[in-house]
Amino acid sequence: MPLQQAATLSAQTAPPPTHELRRGRSSGALGDAIFAAACRSAGVLVLLLLGAIILELFLGGLQAFRTFGPGFVTSTEWDPVQEVFGAGVSIYGTIVTAVLALIMAVPLAFGVAFYLTELAPAWLKRPVGTAVELLAAVPSIIYGMWGFFLIVPFMSTTLQPFIIDTLGTLPVLENLFAGPPFGTGIFTAALILAIMVLPFIAATMRDVFETVPPVYKESAYGLGCTQWEVVRSVVLPYTRVSVVGGIMLGLGRALGETMAVTFVIGNANRISTSLFGPGNTIASVVALEFGESELGSLKLSALLGLGFILFVISFIVLAASRFLLRQRLKA
Repeated sequence: MPLQQAATLSAQTAPPPTHELRRGRSSGALGDAIFAAACRSAGVLVLLLLGAIILELFLGGLQAFRTFGPGFVTSTEWDPVQEVFGAGVSIYGTIVTAVLALIMAVPLAFGVAFYLTELAPAWLKRPVGTAVELLAAVPSIIYGMWGFFLIVPFMSTTLQPFIIDTLGTLPVLENLFAGPPFGTGIFTAALILAIMVLPFIAATMRDVFETVPPVYKESAYGLGCTQWEVVRSVVLPYTRVSVVGGIMLGLGRALGETMAVTFVIGNANRISTSLFGPGNTIASVVALEFGESELGSLKLSALLGLGFILFVISFIVLAASRFLLRQRLKA
């Protein structure tokens, strides 16, 4: 009887036949091949979509590029009646508003991220973090309407007159803060953009600050470092790549923002030395005049050319950030 039980147990635990193993391996290999092909197709699809967008913008703006040549990029004239178009004013407004927005947003985002990871009590971290994430979900047109009905009157009656009376009297800054306080203009658009990109940068910084191993910070505190020294010497070096990536994410949002800027920038086709002067951006010009452009017209080609230039600017900014990060990693 024990021999029969041993034989039965041996039969139950015996390995499956060779043909069953081959069938399992073949089905597993087929599934891996299908999964790999699907992932490869997804990656190629992204490249195809990107290439299709670039090609469509370039071909659509080719008529304007041929008509005006390299002067299309540098010209500041935009006259739909005479069919003379230049992208100089829009490029200037796009770059200036995005840079000013980052100058205002990055320090605030760093402060929010540092407070949430190092200073805030446990019961307050979740509400503040949720508020930051909700700010990122607000539609841009809401920011534009809020800026037009609240920020613009505040700028024209309070902030701009104060800055003009103080900083506007200094020899170096008098041209930057000159002119009548209308409320709208480059500075107001940059302020709205700063508020819009703040949650993206702050959320990214908070997430990467939390990835720093606690032992690193505890070791620094054990050596007698202050909180600021720990952040400067431990947290920022450990997370600099991700921090710069979050800043570039905010810059991309600022460069391509449309409706919020259109509400508050003044939409004037001229370059003003004053930050309080009106202007426009590539996105605001396209949003305002695309509906009035006829299919196949030179104006529509100029607008598509502006879109291609905006794509090139975004690509240059991304390439520059990647180069800087690579140099830092090598160092």
